[in-house]
Amino acid sequence: MFVEAIEKVDQFTRPVHFILRYYTGSDIVPGTGTLFFVNEEGFAITCRHIARQIMYANSIYENYLKFKTELRRFEKDPGQETQRNFLELKYKINSENPIRILFNFINCVANYKALNVYLHPTQDLAIIQFRDFESRQYQGYARFLKDSKSVRQGRYLCRLGYPFPEFTNYQYNKDTNDIEWTKKGRITSPSFPIDGIITRHIGEGNEITGIEMSTPGLRGQSGGPLFDKNGTVYGMQSSTRHLHLGFDQVNREVITDGHRKRVSNYPFLNVGQCVHVEVIKHFLREKKIAFYETEGIG
Repeated sequence: MFVEAIEKVDQFTRPVHFILRYYTGSDIVPGTGTLFFVNEEGFAITCRHIARQIMYANSIYENYLKFKTELRRFEKDPGQETQRNFLELKYKINSENPIRILFNFINCVANYKALNVYLHPTQDLAIIQFRDFESRQYQGYARFLKDSKSVRQGRYLCRLGYPFPEFTNYQYNKDTNDIEWTKKGRITSPSFPIDGIITRHIGEGNEITGIEMSTPGLRGQSGGPLFDKNGTVYGMQSSTRHLHLGFDQVNREVITDGHRKRVSNYPFLNVGQCVHVEVIKHFLREKKIAFYETEGIG
């Protein structure tokens, strides 16, 4: 049903590749996000939580370098561990936060000189502007639903994104004690669609800000478009909500492979949460960014 729509949307939907290094870990952690273009001038939208990683990647590493520089002063100090703990608190260095983030835009534009990033003040939405680029590597652009009355419960829609980080063009450089991109290895990740129906509208006060889908958005699909069979964009995948179903089974006896076992299960329904098309269009208008609209399916 979505074959032609996916082919159309895939032309202007692109992955963002990330590699991360954590303070207490030695492994490089790959990850992906998604963005899609809204016009021919290099403007794209994605999730705010993805854009923030892009915006603060340099400052995160600069903070870590300051930590290392200050810690080096205590290399021969008998109280080094005490000083380390103090500096970890000072610079907010811990095992949960990355100390290094590198990102790579895949097949977006050629040789851009600068980025402008605009974060929505309340919603998980951001605009990325590629500035002074040589050429576009995407074709077409999103066409947003003109009349949001078509965003109705039961509407069958699809999302497209890049949930599986299968790229391998990165490595750890022992000489610099840093992670880096390489020219070797796989540089792409496959796109992945997932369908579902609209289950509910999500609102804040009297304003509808989101669309709930019956299926989850997968990690890495955040920032990808939500669209109908014609490729008309209804919103943007943002996150997944976990709804407790209440069908809990606690210490229940079951027979599996001929053996009696006691198991517990607390099932949840995972549903997708998408930024509503009207929120996206309003933000683009606010920033005076051109976009395109079209009628949705009946």
